[in-house]
Amino acid sequence: MAVTETSAPVLIVGGGPVGLTARALLARWGVPALLVERHAELSPFPRSRLVNVRSMEIYRRLGLADRITARAFAPEYGRVRFRDTLHGRDFATAAMAGVRAPVPESPVTGVVTSQDRLEPTLLGAADAPVRFGAELVGLTEEPDGVVALLDGRGQGAASRVRARYVLAADGANSTVRQLLGIGTTGPGALGGFTTVVFDADLGRWCARQPAGVYFTAHGSFAPLYPEGGWAWFGPTPEDAAHADWSGIVTRALGPDAGVRAEVVRVQHWVMNAFVADRFRHGRALLAGDAAHAVPIIGGLGMNAGLADVHNLCWKLAGVLHGWAGPGLLETYGTERLPVARATLRQAVANARLLGRVQSRRREQLGSGAADSDAVETPWSERYFAQLGLVLGVTYRSTAVLPDPDTATATETDTGTDDPTNPRPGTGRGDTGAPAAGTRTYGAGDPEAGTGTHGAAAGTGTDYVPTAEPGRRMPHLWLAPGRSTLDTCGEWFTLLTPDPAGWTRHPGAPWPLRVERLPGTPSPRSPVRGPPGRDPRAAHSRARFNAMCSSSRSSPSSRSRPVSCSTRDSR
Repeated sequence: MAVTETSAPVLIVGGGPVGLTARALLARWGVPALLVERHAELSPFPRSRLVNVRSMEIYRRLGLADRITARAFAPEYGRVRFRDTLHGRDFATAAMAGVRAPVPESPVTGVVTSQDRLEPTLLGAADAPVRFGAELVGLTEEPDGVVALLDGRGQGAASRVRARYVLAADGANSTVRQLLGIGTTGPGALGGFTTVVFDADLGRWCARQPAGVYFTAHGSFAPLYPEGGWAWFGPTPEDAAHADWSGIVTRALGPDAGVRAEVVRVQHWVMNAFVADRFRHGRALLAGDAAHAVPIIGGLGMNAGLADVHNLCWKLAGVLHGWAGPGLLETYGTERLPVARATLRQAVANARLLGRVQSRRREQLGSGAADSDAVETPWSERYFAQLGLVLGVTYRSTAVLPDPDTATATETDTGTDDPTNPRPGTGRGDTGAPAAGTRTYGAGDPEAGTGTHGAAAGTGTDYVPTAEPGRRMPHLWLAPGRSTLDTCGEWFTLLTPDPAGWTRHPGAPWPLRVERLPGTPSPRSPVRGPPGRDPRAAHSRARFNAMCSSSRSSPSSRSRPVSCSTRDSR
């Protein structure tokens, strides 16, 4: 049988949120790509539930944030609750930072939405070709590219794709990672789990006490769509083939619920926990679950994958367009591996705590010793310190020009020890981000008095906006509706109070835009800087940091019930 052959600068393997987002980002950078997905269509399962504030910043840049928000739950669903059964009362509840309410550190708010609602929006975000029902079965590297062999999975002939680079976003069981012989580090499989999608009239509970996730002693519940639909997930029983899933879910609803769950579909899956030993092998680069499989508790996994491709796609564009050398791609793993290790540590801690608390509560209920006044909460304050993890990363690599004036010991822990061993607070926080202060969760939260989710002094990770190299661009409003983050795009951005004082280098190949920073230099305060460094850069950075400090000290900023840090926005 003849094998057809096509070519593309970048071959994306995997059509989940990470692969689809990479396709949209590359399209914005003017890089043609071909995406292949072994399944015949987008996934019908809800899977990931949370699009965090950092991911929404990425989608804002792609022009997708409003569309995603329109199909998501209302902000009041940005909350978790813990009960014996879904029909029972709350033992504890807490708001999701950056989702339940806006935070002053970002122009956007995260959302609770199901993956099967997110993916169609991402699919429509670019015109680059997509092949469903095409499974990668072979990969060969050549001097100037990669040759991938695709199996049509019964829908057509085999085909061959020649690409300059392969971006592997093909999941925790990544074929690309296995073909390249890249190992992983971590606990591996944490256990088998089952998701049951079902219909039931639960509106009267959901409307009165909304939440994105309800943790119970008998599994966890999640509303799927604003118009209806539910999912239950929990450990897979031994005899799963003969399990009465409707009965299992109905019992978890509670004996007084008076509702029978009508099962729509059932999916068995394994909760994996590992990080790939490296994110690059020649011209193939791993992203998302292919690079780091993260337990779902806390909603960190998909969002870490979106940050991966946001970091990687501009670098691929630079190499393919010729304004950056191939060595730039080495910084992808250098920058993202430490983040993956810190993310995995936190997610494993989340999953183990939840499993332990649910098991202990079931034992208490079974023994008749269920004292409702002594119920352990299945989350820690670190569960909600996501802004510290997703906004608080400092990148150190050859792609970041260090500044001797501002260099401090604020690098994210590279996690060279066991990346999955949750560590107690050490003053740097369990995420590896520096602990630069604290905030109390629940301040200004109308339900803050329920449960034990307040952050104890010294355990939070504060967000300190800064223009130091390697950090995320701090958010400031430059004009109504226009953030400093909106100045970043498919180009390099120079923010300065004196745009007229800068001229573009003749013949420079890289895209560059100069943006005015509010304020003007003071003629009576001459700007000084280190020898050999343009003093105007130091002035612009100092002014930006001063503006960040002023913004943060405002009453509206101080009143927010969140904890966070800073991160790259390239």
